[in-house]
Amino acid sequence: MRGVVRRELFPIAGVFTISRGSRTVSEVVSVELIDGAHRGMGECVPYARYGETQEGVIAEIEAWLASGGATRAALNAEMKPGAARNALDCAFWDLEAKRAGKRAWELAGLPEPKPQVTAYTLSLASPEEMEAKARENAHRPLLKIKLGGGEEDLDRLRAVRRGAPGATMIVDANEGWTLDLYTEIAPLLLSLGVAMVEQPLPAGEDAPLAGADRPLPVCADEAAHDRASLDGLVGKYDMVNIKLDKTGGLTEALALREAALEAGMKVMVGCMIGSSLGMAPAVLAAQGAAFTDLDGPLLLARDRRPGLVYDAQGVHPPAPELWG
Repeated sequence: MRGVVRRELFPIAGVFTISRGSRTVSEVVSVELIDGAHRGMGECVPYARYGETQEGVIAEIEAWLASGGATRAALNAEMKPGAARNALDCAFWDLEAKRAGKRAWELAGLPEPKPQVTAYTLSLASPEEMEAKARENAHRPLLKIKLGGGEEDLDRLRAVRRGAPGATMIVDANEGWTLDLYTEIAPLLLSLGVAMVEQPLPAGEDAPLAGADRPLPVCADEAAHDRASLDGLVGKYDMVNIKLDKTGGLTEALALREAALEAGMKVMVGCMIGSSLGMAPAVLAAQGAAFTDLDGPLLLARDRRPGLVYDAQGVHPPAPELWG
């Protein structure tokens, strides 16, 4: 078996802004594992919030391949969670499915996956711009709103509600709030039809959430990585956002999903901004999730071909030509 690692750029449709900055391009790393006639593909999105770069992730992947690593089990034992392991893990799943002549969900012992309603993300902008964007996407049943932690956040949410009166809203504070701010505005958000907030407090400063009254459910994002992080979330959060780039692949994502549910927490499955190849394995993890946020390809100016199918039912499971 040999591996090919590629640095790829996917332009974003417009500018995508969160509280930590703006982007116009998605920088991804793809891996192709080649074993005779069989080829397995995986993709990851290095994330600066976790100290990752394209160059660093490529170096991690190439070093592991050069060490003689040849199995998914060895990968998960030898490499830490993160983007590099995600690309390799998903490539192994794809390769194993092709070798076996079966779908990845069959190999994982899962029921046949179904389409999942996915959130569509409105990036941070002025209330007027966000209202216009909401109006363009008012047909979507679930909108995810990026917030900045400032005084305009409530104005932004009221504007989005005007633009999309029938949509369910979830909000992402990206670590920009305090407990006092959450306590103050949670009732107002509930009155606007907001169903959940992601990571209101910084991941390393979320102790005040323990035992706090949480009328608006709180989802761990930056604070949640793999199963090793789960014990630190219980009592602080109501939900866990599982992203394959954080768990280090589908293998750990499926295990974290089961562990979180057993711990009495709900599950959200999210993504970085990547192509359909990066989203495809996450569709398996998203089956039955309380919220699915796999809109990465919808935010790009171009996607892979073939890509995932998005329609009124949501995001569909991948065709075998794409992945798995």
